[in-house]
Amino acid sequence: MDVTQILLSAQSADGSIRKHAEESLKQFQEQNLPGFLLSLSSELANNEKPEESRRLAGLILKNALDAKEQHRKSELFQRWLALDSGVKAQIKALLLQTLSSPVASARSTSSQVIAKIAGIEIPQKQWPELIGSLLSNIHQVQPNVKQATLETLGYLCEEVSPEAVDQDQVNKILTAVVQGMNASEGNSEVRLAATRALYNALGFAQVNFSNDMERDYIMRVVCEATQSPEVKIRQAAFECLVAISSTYYDKLATYMQDIFNITAKAVRGDEESVALQAIEFWSSICDEEIDILDEYSSEFTADSDVPCYYFIKQALPALVPMLLETLLKQEEDQDLDEGAWNLAMAGGTCLGLVARTVGDDVVPLVMPFVEENITKPEWRQREAATYAFGSILEGPSADKLAPLVNVALNFMLSALLKDPNNHVKDTTAWTLGRIFEFLHGSALETAPVITAENCQQILTVLLQSMKDVPNVAEKACGALYFLAQGYVDAGSASPLAPFFQDIIQSLIVTSHREDAGESRLRTAAYETLNEVVRCSTEETAPIVLQLIPVIMMELHQTLEAGKLSTDEREKRSDLQGLLCGCLQVIIQKLGGMESTKFAFLQYADQMMDLFLRVFACRNATVHEEAMLAIGALAYAAGSNFAKYMAQFYQYLEMGLQNFEEYQVCAITVGVVGDLCRALEDKILPYCDGIMTQLLKDLSSNQLHRSVKPPIFSCFGDIALAIGENFEKYLIYAMPMLQSAADLSAHATAADEEMLDYTNQLRNGILEAYSGILQGFKGSPKMQLLMPYAPHILQFLDALHNDR
Repeated sequence: MDVTQILLSAQSADGSIRKHAEESLKQFQEQNLPGFLLSLSSELANNEKPEESRRLAGLILKNALDAKEQHRKSELFQRWLALDSGVKAQIKALLLQTLSSPVASARSTSSQVIAKIAGIEIPQKQWPELIGSLLSNIHQVQPNVKQATLETLGYLCEEVSPEAVDQDQVNKILTAVVQGMNASEGNSEVRLAATRALYNALGFAQVNFSNDMERDYIMRVVCEATQSPEVKIRQAAFECLVAISSTYYDKLATYMQDIFNITAKAVRGDEESVALQAIEFWSSICDEEIDILDEYSSEFTADSDVPCYYFIKQALPALVPMLLETLLKQEEDQDLDEGAWNLAMAGGTCLGLVARTVGDDVVPLVMPFVEENITKPEWRQREAATYAFGSILEGPSADKLAPLVNVALNFMLSALLKDPNNHVKDTTAWTLGRIFEFLHGSALETAPVITAENCQQILTVLLQSMKDVPNVAEKACGALYFLAQGYVDAGSASPLAPFFQDIIQSLIVTSHREDAGESRLRTAAYETLNEVVRCSTEETAPIVLQLIPVIMMELHQTLEAGKLSTDEREKRSDLQGLLCGCLQVIIQKLGGMESTKFAFLQYADQMMDLFLRVFACRNATVHEEAMLAIGALAYAAGSNFAKYMAQFYQYLEMGLQNFEEYQVCAITVGVVGDLCRALEDKILPYCDGIMTQLLKDLSSNQLHRSVKPPIFSCFGDIALAIGENFEKYLIYAMPMLQSAADLSAHATAADEEMLDYTNQLRNGILEAYSGILQGFKGSPKMQLLMPYAPHILQFLDALHNDR
């Protein structure tokens, strides 16, 4: 079989040739896996072969060793470990040989494949000679071998966990990497590969960073690399500094002055890619200090030993002016590009983090800049001043900010309507949103920034700005969102009531704009509409009621659309998701008010009909939104929801079977809980099907683990709803609960994420047991639970003992 030809055909522009080649490769893999992997590695290692076929061979090899989904990944691991050791040795030898290929892409692919194999074998104590043979390559004269070897070491540190490598080898890896970074290394490709490798190897360097001499050496080499003549090396070196700032925050004190000088020089004069990483260093230090101060704030006394070094506080007088300078480096069209990220944005983001870290201390350093630039004729200065002001609104106390905001508010409202520059308007609307988010709402102690007097003026300006260009209109919607949110607990006397009709009308009009697809405008309009509905009161409820037929009509129209292109289909799905989300909020609001409940339920049949039609469209996001809306409807309709069950059940079952889009599955499990509460024992006819599906979900290793805790808690909901009828499920459900309880009681939490998951699991199990015990309470069948009692008590005991 001519592997080269097939690999080339698999990249052919002709669809039929490509398909035929892909079939042949698949067949070869299924019939003879060892031969298949061996011929791919020979192809990759053979310098006579074309670069295209070698690259694809390497890619297929890599995909044969690793996958994103956890269960697929462990299958591939096992499959590799089960191969004949002679075949594996040949493959590994060919891969190592490829590291000295003159072709860069072949070397790079081989590096990645070696690291994937190392990720499988090193934790199993296999391939012990790998690191040694890579390190012996470092002394080669040829720069390309050095470069490929350092790249491999970098990938290896990414794939293998530090516990699997002994300290002696870690020291040797770090020595090789740091030497490769040294300024004395003449070849810039080698230096770059070494710098990138250090980034991945930092997690291995715990012991080395605890040793003063070794740490000094590593820090010196990294700082020197930030001065390299090559942009890419400077950028990679700053990336290392960013990683060091979060991994080894507590070891940085002696280096901060030098790092400040290096970062300031980069921010003020280097290429953007380098300057951005230099700012990122300070953002990362802020993140560390915010976390530490958050964690200790509760037990914080003046003399307690808090592991915070207050680097930001100390650097303030120099750091803030440096960040303010970056705000003046805006790009002409930065507001229009979704993922835009530049120096001005990075500087503003960092300034916001500084404000959250040091609170009131930042204000006197920023306000002179704001006052000096806010009225300048040059738009960049006005925009930078507004951005600086908006950036520091979270962190400092309301007492410190309220007087400034009271002065600024009228100025901002006027700028939002009248400033000739689009950027200034965009940033002004964003800043108003931040004022409403952080300095408005029932929780604030200070005198409110927003009063009955200025509320009308604010609304007039925001509704007017929603007619502006899409990026400004989107920010105006955002400001209105936070304005409304501040009144969620306002009770009956909401200052928004007199304008309610106008607000809703304006938002609907905005969502219908021809250009509502730009700058997320349509999404923002609906999100704001939902927030306005949430803060409606008995007084404004009739207006919300009139909204139902409007939104239902729009949803109906999306379902009637004929043949659509892929792009149009995607837009339609987005809109359906927004409309279902809006109906869900309306259902929750009106279904929970006695005054509107009866009138609102007149629409239930039509709504349910629309939601069921939405399920016929294939789109996960829309299914999630429709499911949530149905859950809300069931909760509002109570036992009357029973009449929809026959039709709805098939979609419920589909949702519970949806392993691929596990969020849909999780939401559906939640809706089963809503149905149990609404229908009580009327859910009985459907319980066999639901329980069968939930038990299947639990025993599947393909379902994302995050769905399992809600399933347990759902057992509790079902038992509460059907009482002693839960009897026939006990023999299936209880053993599942017991084994999960054992697992969670003895789980060692390796990291935060695992700890969270274990606690979710325990909560789900406790909710299941509570529901089951409640459900059988007072029934003669209570005796059936006796055999399980010792285990439940054991579980509670284990939880009690777990500190």
